[in-house]
Amino acid sequence: MEKLTWVLWRERELLEGLLFRLETEALVMSSGRTRWLPAAARDVEEAAQQVREIELLRAVAADEAAAGVGLEPNPSLRALVAAADEPWASILAEHREAFSTLSDEIVRAASVNRGLISAGLRAAHETLLDLDGGAKTYTAAGSVTVGAGAPTFVDRSL
Repeated sequence: MEKLTWVLWRERELLEGLLFRLETEALVMSSGRTRWLPAAARDVEEAAQQVREIELLRAVAADEAAAGVGLEPNPSLRALVAAADEPWASILAEHREAFSTLSDEIVRAASVNRGLISAGLRAAHETLLDLDGGAKTYTAAGSVTVGAGAPTFVDRSL
């Protein structure tokens, strides 16, 4: 159990780091300072890779812990909490709660970032469409269409 709890602590640290990097990426996108966007995106990808790597260590440590308490390989953290003696059951339950909270926060941050990326792509697309001078209109779905511009007359005598 001790090895598993060490791995779980490390995974929590890495998830916190991923959340930090996602929030930093959102701040960079929100600020409009695109110079730092590739670096922020690279940081997010590196943090996600570290989480994937620790998940392998977690799986091995969980299998070893499962064998120690008489469970089948590949147990859930919930099953380990139920099978473990104290103080391990409480420690594992705390990790489980922290993972749940962190997962929710990461999902929300990633969703915000996807929204910001979509808005940025839409703005870039509209800017590129504007370069050719075509008239822009919006479809019912909210996308931009370019049509032949209707002649516009401005009465400047008013």
